[in-house]
Amino acid sequence: MANKKIDMLHLKQLLRLYTQGLSKVKISKQLGLSRNTVKKYISLFHEHRFTYEELSELSSEEIEDLFETTILEPDGKEKILENYFPYVTKELKKTGVTRYILWEEYQEKYPDGYCYSQFCHLYRQWSRKISPSMHMDHKAGDKMFVDYTGKKLHIIDKETGEEKEVEVFVSILGASRMTFVEATRTQGKEDFLGSLTKSLNYYGGVPAAIVPDNLKSAVKKSDKYEPQINDSLQDFALHYSTTILPTRTYHPKDKALVENAVRIVYTRIFAPLRKQQFFSLEELNTSIRELLEVHNDAPMKREKCSRRAIFKEVEQPELSSLPAMEYQLKSFSKATVHKTSHVYLSKDKHYYSVPFAYIGKKVLLIYSKTAIEVYYGQRRIAFHERIYSKYGYTTLKEHMPSSYQYMTEWNPDRFISWAQGIGENTEEYIIKVLEKKQHPEQSYKSCAGILHLAKKVGHQRLDNACKRALGYERYGLMPIKSILDKGLDNLQDDEHFFEELKLPKHKNIRGGKYYQ
Repeated sequence: MANKKIDMLHLKQLLRLYTQGLSKVKISKQLGLSRNTVKKYISLFHEHRFTYEELSELSSEEIEDLFETTILEPDGKEKILENYFPYVTKELKKTGVTRYILWEEYQEKYPDGYCYSQFCHLYRQWSRKISPSMHMDHKAGDKMFVDYTGKKLHIIDKETGEEKEVEVFVSILGASRMTFVEATRTQGKEDFLGSLTKSLNYYGGVPAAIVPDNLKSAVKKSDKYEPQINDSLQDFALHYSTTILPTRTYHPKDKALVENAVRIVYTRIFAPLRKQQFFSLEELNTSIRELLEVHNDAPMKREKCSRRAIFKEVEQPELSSLPAMEYQLKSFSKATVHKTSHVYLSKDKHYYSVPFAYIGKKVLLIYSKTAIEVYYGQRRIAFHERIYSKYGYTTLKEHMPSSYQYMTEWNPDRFISWAQGIGENTEEYIIKVLEKKQHPEQSYKSCAGILHLAKKVGHQRLDNACKRALGYERYGLMPIKSILDKGLDNLQDDEHFFEELKLPKHKNIRGGKYYQ
């Protein structure tokens, strides 16, 4: 058809070939266009008085706006179909809906309309006008694409007046193109996961997959088929019951949707903010949010409705529910289970128990501000409230071997009460043993060993031995045993004092008479 409206790819090719000197006939044959259509576009090219280089710098939307006003309108049947296509695009985002189903609906309304193959062909052509590089039908609730803008925004340091660059995070849902934008100080793990959390809260639900670029905050090692996701992001995905699908390196079409969103963000957010000054991230993000709401509420050119309208009608019902608790950033540490059935969290210098069956095994510690989890492989083997006391022990009775479980029932009060039944000196001595800075298990073993001696030597001898050991300021089982073995507990204080002062016999010692 003469004067037929052509897509942007053909238009750019037509103008490039013409400016390179090809004739209208050759251009017509090479591009498969009628000569009248070629003549019409070349005539418009001269009317607008642009060079090809100047046109190349314009966006596809700007070029289309420039040329479409004077092109003849399509015939009635084609116009009806073009008006039907926005409905097709919206319905295709719904689960189970296919082009064939929508074509059948079209045929019911317009029996003299196009056949199925022509319907699909014209829809593909119409779709390319929306995104010339690539058009994909994204299912509602399926994917959320995330990235950072290449260009930065700035905040001003109140004290120094220095301008500091800040990162700008962008997320977009595939089906509705509902967008979220936030400024952060860095692209680091904490800021990245924080922005992801705020995105999901903004949408009020969770998509089936999150598609990040190959950021260091997301991917440990890139790979075409199985990229290695970092532990924090995997834990985030587990918390929200979603999947992480990083884009492939050197495949820009994988992230075309979010890159197009970034370009729009430059126009609708960066440009309006360019003359404003901000002295904190909070101020900047407040202004970003105001512009973001306008962007999401603005009608899209092709769909004739806003992103928010499509989101509420099509995508929001397909999102999974948010979990009851918001995600807390977690850290990771590796450890080996000690022979005492405990692992050591070096960050806090604290010990936590794990089942004794894992003694000697290497495990993974995952900890947040409030809790610590211990994993062996993919299995969680222990969970504790996080305790910040240095060199302390957090122990669950069921984690210990049966031969040691009885010790988890012991405590300082029990040993002191036991010692009171033997004597005052024993009670004082046991308190001193418990006050020593050592592993609780070791203190309890020492106390039990000392107190059990009463069965062998009697209460009186043990109490006397504790009195003697208190004078020596030596605390433990061995000093008590030594005193009892040598019988020092039976000596009176004056006898023992005399014995300590009595000089030993030796030929080199002259004795007292030598000095008379």
